[in-house]
Amino acid sequence: MTDAARNPAEATTFLTRATLIQALLPIALVLMVLGFTIFEPRVISADNLLNITIQASYLVIFATAQMVVILTRGFDLSLGNTVSAVSVTSALVMTGMAGANGESVATAIFLGVLMGAGVGLAIGLFNGFAVAWLRVNPFVATLGSFNIALGIATMASDGRPVFNVPDEFSRLVYSGTVLGIQMPIILAAAVLVVIYFLLNYTVFGRSLYILGANPRAATVAGLPSRRYLMMAYMLCSLIAVVGALMLTGRTGSGEPNLGGNLTLESIAAAVIGGVSLRGGLGGVQSCILGALFITALSNGMNLTRVDGYVQMIVLGCVIILAIFLDRLRTSRM
Repeated sequence: MTDAARNPAEATTFLTRATLIQALLPIALVLMVLGFTIFEPRVISADNLLNITIQASYLVIFATAQMVVILTRGFDLSLGNTVSAVSVTSALVMTGMAGANGESVATAIFLGVLMGAGVGLAIGLFNGFAVAWLRVNPFVATLGSFNIALGIATMASDGRPVFNVPDEFSRLVYSGTVLGIQMPIILAAAVLVVIYFLLNYTVFGRSLYILGANPRAATVAGLPSRRYLMMAYMLCSLIAVVGALMLTGRTGSGEPNLGGNLTLESIAAAVIGGVSLRGGLGGVQSCILGALFITALSNGMNLTRVDGYVQMIVLGCVIILAIFLDRLRTSRM
């Protein structure tokens, strides 16, 4: 739903254009992979395709987190540093309690996860309260929490990695398998299923689409817009917590710089996959496509030995392309 769809004719034109653009992304993804294969045959090897899937599982989680707030015409600039703050605080608790005072490793992991979730939810609550109740622009509100989360991550760790995260935790969220399927893929799939159900089969989820597509209609309908908006930012941070814990298990340490470029990459993945920055349009399938596209692009450039600085330029171009495609999908021309 968008402002373009105000009458049947406009709605038909909009849906046709949006569907066409959406259908082109998988084709572009296949052509891009085949293009990289010309220069490096390993790109389509079974091992590399599995690697792309595993790597994309992280980005799809963060793209899904962004999608939840983008549906309401917002976004979360603090996501990357929230990931860092969660990683550091959870790792500090796990390493500090494992074996101390007779605590079991399982208890240490549980408390570490609980701490990470608490930090993430606190940042999401701050964002949601600022945007929904104080009426602060999402850009300004999440830019403020960007610095807050960065301060938490840096101060808690003194700017250094927190090593010796229990191996049991890494096996739980990274290196373990279930029926031969790697844990990152399983966890990402679980997140996608939960969010899909939430968005499509609950009042809260459907209300997010209404909030983004037509805020006035949401008010007239009597929806608790402020409460749902605040809950959206909290849900965004909670999803980011899952990804942060997965990345912490992969690195085996709490990293104050773990978030890196995740904020931009997650927004780009969501938008290029079909989530509209104008709100009210998108779904988990958009996040899957977008994450696969960006992960395959990065993987292909790495295997073909493209310079790291050039890769940054390419990512910037992809972000601009994503915004252009979003405007093309939702324009009334």
